[in-house]
Amino acid sequence: MSKTIRELEPKAVWNKFADLNAVPRPSKKEERVIQFMLDFGASLQLETLNDEVGNVIIRKPATPGLENKKMVTLQSHLDMVHQKNNDTVFDFDTQGIQMYIDGDWVRAQGTTLGADNGMGVAAIMALLESTDIPHPALEALFTIDEETGMTGAMGLKGGVLQGDILLNLDTEEDDEIDIGCAGGVDVTARRIYELEPVQANFTGYKVTVKGLSGGHSGMDIHRGLGNANKIMNRVLYNTSLHTELAISEIDGGSLRNAIPRESNAIVAIKVTKDFLQNFEDWAATIKEELKVTEPNLTISLTEIDLPESAMQADAQQKMLRGIYAAHNGVYAMSASISDLVETSNNIARVIVKDGAIKIGCLTRSSVNSGKMDLANALKSVFELADFTVDFSGEYPGWNPNPDSAILKVLSAQYETVFGAKAKVVACHAGLECGILGQNYPEMDMISFGPTIKGAHSPDERVSISSVQKFWKFTLEVLKNSPE
Repeated sequence: MSKTIRELEPKAVWNKFADLNAVPRPSKKEERVIQFMLDFGASLQLETLNDEVGNVIIRKPATPGLENKKMVTLQSHLDMVHQKNNDTVFDFDTQGIQMYIDGDWVRAQGTTLGADNGMGVAAIMALLESTDIPHPALEALFTIDEETGMTGAMGLKGGVLQGDILLNLDTEEDDEIDIGCAGGVDVTARRIYELEPVQANFTGYKVTVKGLSGGHSGMDIHRGLGNANKIMNRVLYNTSLHTELAISEIDGGSLRNAIPRESNAIVAIKVTKDFLQNFEDWAATIKEELKVTEPNLTISLTEIDLPESAMQADAQQKMLRGIYAAHNGVYAMSASISDLVETSNNIARVIVKDGAIKIGCLTRSSVNSGKMDLANALKSVFELADFTVDFSGEYPGWNPNPDSAILKVLSAQYETVFGAKAKVVACHAGLECGILGQNYPEMDMISFGPTIKGAHSPDERVSISSVQKFWKFTLEVLKNSPE
């Protein structure tokens, strides 16, 4: 398997990607991949630094004849989103990613692939290791924890980087040049509740929502995909309208930047003669609504042992109504950039257990006031349901600069090499450029990369032909970068 991946072109990039994917690197647990990168820089006898938050910086002198060009900082993040299918047995803390080739795509076996942002890391490693590629002086910046807080970028102090131009290799369409991105804020709602004993004439059930596509909560938020937490809440809410329902536990979603694919609930229900028919009717209605975007959605009910306790009725009612009213999905489209999502929210995580509720959201916007407007709307909804709400992990967006000198270089080289104009865009994902720009406001920044689909889900895949295109483009950009 790995040998086949290593034989793909460009071999220099794919071999580094295979090396990287052999190292466990989930967000917040990057110790091994940090050491891997430090060892890599040392093995090349290049200047290698590790800052106080864990970012790795490696510098390489210019090749002969290109010494007069501006130093280019190449930037990608080391961590990856760890998501797997429910039936996949895999430990992200100890195992390397298992890859395979599927036509023009490289995929992983039941897990995220780590092409986001491993392909960028691999390309930078290949450049650092090269002996025959013309390039200006290079500074590689490998940040940590991009996926769950961007703490690496936030912790990078001013004065550390020496480059004049930053190439962020974290964009996921190979015909796009990105010059802007959304900022974000975590919205977390919490409340406690009293537990009540479950009545003996109730029956225990496990409600399961699964089979959803999931995906990136920024780049995929406009696609009309199902959110397992919203679907579960709708099912429980409508069931409670027709029969007595007591919620014992809910465990839905996972990471804030991933659209939730699965949710499970343990409930007690006072069974009536039409209860099952009502449940099946509601499940069928939801599946019909989502049949185009979520053809594999299943909503099931399995009888289990009766739970001993459940949520007090008033708290349950307020929670169900609060989640029902909380906005999920696109909130506003940009008026200045065509087809760009401006503001959105992802209800990413719902946990109900042992007298405590925690609801985690990620709110994004390319307009800071719009981001906080939606965050405050969510706060208001949950506070009406007796939750306490806090904001955390806020990071800024990246304001587009259409007059960027490096943008002109990339646009010209794309047209020269590929005979077509690249799309100059802003994206609804969170890129590190906006954060880095706070301490390096004079640095000219741009973002591009190979085509990656299904990021943040087990359907993640990267196009082989696109990696070849991305690599060719990167080499031309470096050779023609400004003096």
